[in-house]
Parts: sequence; C-alpha cells; structure tokens
Amino acid sequence: SSPQIKMPFRRSAAKALLLSLASTTVSSLAVDPSLDSSKMPIHNVVIAIAMEHEAAPFIEHINLKKQDDFFSPKAPFEAFSGTYGECNVTVVTNGKDEVHGTGAENVGTVPAALAVFMALDKLPETDLLINAGTCGGFRRMGAEIGDVFLTTAVANHDRRIPIPQPDYTTYGVGKIESLKVEQLAKSVNAKLGVCTTGNSLDKTEEDDRHMKANEASVKDMEAAAIGWACELHETPHFGIKVVTDIVDGEHPTQDEFMANLAAAAESLQKALPKVIEEVCGKGHDEL
Repeated sequence: SSPQIKMPFRRSAAKALLLSLASTTVSSLAVDPSLDSSKMPIHNVVIAIAMEHEAAPFIEHINLKKQDDFFSPKAPFEAFSGTYGECNVTVVTNGKDEVHGTGAENVGTVPAALAVFMALDKLPETDLLINAGTCGGFRRMGAEIGDVFLTTAVANHDRRIPIPQPDYTTYGVGKIESLKVEQLAKSVNAKLGVCTTGNSLDKTEEDDRHMKANEASVKDMEAAAIGWACELHETPHFGIKVVTDIVDGEHPTQDEFMANLAAAAESLQKALPKVIEEVCGKGHDEL
C-alpha cells in the first residue's frame, strides 16, 4: 500500500503552490504594458497655490470646501476640496505667517515644500500635482505680462554651493524635469518654459547669471521646492504660471507685481478649469 502523506506536508505543498502562483501573477503584472502608470487615467489632482489671493477666485469658481482637519493644527496651511468634472480636486495654500505674527502670506520654498509634502502624505492616491500661481517673466525669453506658462522643468537660482565632492553644485541648482505637457499647452494656449526659483522677489546680478544658466522663461519663489517634494512621493507634477511682472524690464518688480496680481489671479481662475478639464480622465502620456 502507498505511504500515508501527513497533513502538514499537504498544507506546505498547497502554500508553496499558492506562493508560486502569486509570484507568477505579480511578475506578469509587472511586465504588462497595459498597467503602465503613465497610461492610467488621472482622477485625483492636488493643486498647490502659495497665496490666498492667487487661489481664492479658482476656489470660489469651482465651489471647493475648506477642510479644517486636513493638516496638523500646528501647520498654518489650508486645504479646500471638491470635485470638478471627472476629478477629485484639492487645493493647498500656504496660509499666513504665524511665527512672526506679520499676517504676511507664507511665500517661499520652505512653506511650499512642507505643505506639498504633507498634502501628498495625506493623499497618497494623488495622480497629479499642479503648482499654480503667478510669476515674473523674462522678456528675453518671449514672456509678457498676462502670459500663461506651463513648466518644462524647475530649478533654483539662489542655492549656490560650490563644493565639488560630493556634487553640491548640482544639488543646489536642483533641476527637476516637469511632466511633459506639450499637447496640453497647445490646448489651453499656453507657452512652455523653465521656471527658476529663489526666495527673493527681486534679483541680484549673481541671481541673473544663474537664471540665464537655468534657461529660465519665468521666475517664482516656490516651484523648485514643490518639484522636490513631489519627487520624494514619486508624484507627477508640472506648473502653470501667469506672468505679473517682467524680471528683465524697466519697472521695479514689486510695483508691477502688486499692480497686476488681481488680474493675474483672475487669469489663473480662467486657465485652471481648462487645464483640469483637459487632464482629467487622460493618462500622463496623453498630455
């Protein structure tokens, strides 16, 4: 008569078979081109906007609701959520200065990076992050006041760290490619270009040399930091920027910026819904 097979062996054999099948399935999924993440439809979008004045017209236009429990109570940031077309949309703003009590809006790289990092931690299913806001434009690169730009890349112009080993120079510039959006730019009648980032509204001659080296079309105070936070989360991203002032023009930056901020915010409110309509339901490779 044949020998008896003990139950523990049968269970082990069954477990081994299941593990083998699971491994085969995972392997087949990994090479299945139909599961390419760039082809998965976009349904969850986070929009990072530094200033309340820039964000308010868009938030009101698509009727987003404030989410009081989105961020830690210690964070000054604010979030507004809702739906628009096929997409779940969350707008994140940097809030007001509570450290110094000035009431100024939290512009600059530090609050921008932290707000986006925390938002993406909160919303791990985010398909796309859009950094929206105003910017300075370079006439030498074809920018004029009121132009809408989509970013091709972001970089820093004020992180000058000339230490060769390890390569702090490359780290300091921190150039990051944006999601390719050539078709989207045509659809919404936007220009394309690199956005260079620094923590000052004005510029020095040294800044200008580095902005030229970055081949920048526009200049802001957050984009490179937001790109860095997105890269840590492996979240596709690009920026949409409306020009408020001409960096290489004849007028003081702060005067042009304040004079054109309201108009630029309205322009952003008109452009952003078009962008959302174009991206939602499409794959990243269709943009």
